[in-house]
Amino acid sequence: MTRVFGLLGKRWTGLIVAVLMQGPVHFSDLRRAIPGISERMLSDRLTELGTAGLVVRQVDEGPPLRVAYRLTTAGSALQPSLAELGAWAEKYLGDEGGTCPEEFRK
Repeated sequence: MTRVFGLLGKRWTGLIVAVLMQGPVHFSDLRRAIPGISERMLSDRLTELGTAGLVVRQVDEGPPLRVAYRLTTAGSALQPSLAELGAWAEKYLGDEGGTCPEEFRK
């Protein structure tokens, strides 16, 4: 669990993986899909995910030359886990600032 959260628990990483679950995405489109992330942070997180073997960088021959990213088989295998985490968050963290509702604090 330490290794999982060491990688996926970093800010923005889960959102990047979630966007890439839809299929290959060009860098600029990925940045637009995640409001608030800087180009540098996106680049750093994509590099980390690539090093871990979860994301592949694809260069689309131009003109114009464009770079897209896609999940590997290992990255795509996260889909059921992320879906479960999303369902858990929706139920137990609710909409009110991410706090667990009183009814579940027993």
